[in-house]
Amino acid sequence: MTEHARLAPHNVLAATRQAGEIIELLDILWEQARSDSPPPNVPASQLRVMYLVDHDDGLRMRALVQLLGAAPASVSRLVDRLQALGFIRRETCPDSRREVLITITRAGRTHLDRIRERRDALLVQTIATMPHHERTALTRGLTGFRQAQTEQPMLRLLHIDTPPALAPPSAARTA
Repeated sequence: MTEHARLAPHNVLAATRQAGEIIELLDILWEQARSDSPPPNVPASQLRVMYLVDHDDGLRMRALVQLLGAAPASVSRLVDRLQALGFIRRETCPDSRREVLITITRAGRTHLDRIRERRDALLVQTIATMPHHERTALTRGLTGFRQAQTEQPMLRLLHIDTPPALAPPSAARTA
């Protein structure tokens, strides 16, 4: 019997509710980090695009539309705004001239780095107050959570729709 099968339904529900509460608190923290970053103040919807594009250093427009679950025209407008800021660029896909590849620029990566530094500083304040054994358990639990999350069908698109030349080494080995 797998570990997943042994968990009682109420334990899964309790963990789900706790994760949801943490996500809500992290949303507030991310908003604080985003708001405290130097201009331009990028809206959360555009920041999501930047995170996804930065994740694998390039993402096909079609995959971005699927990941965001939005209409292609809406995603195109988000990309237009980020391109106007100089944070991302559109390129022709190296393996298909009919497809558009979205990549992050140096300015976009710098902006994300500033937001991530501010966010990390806020997280360090919280995590540093935890006892060592709880930090260790948190790290193990988050590692398992991330692995389970990336196995979800929609997030697998990040690796499936990454052109081979841009795919991270781990994705190339598993493809």
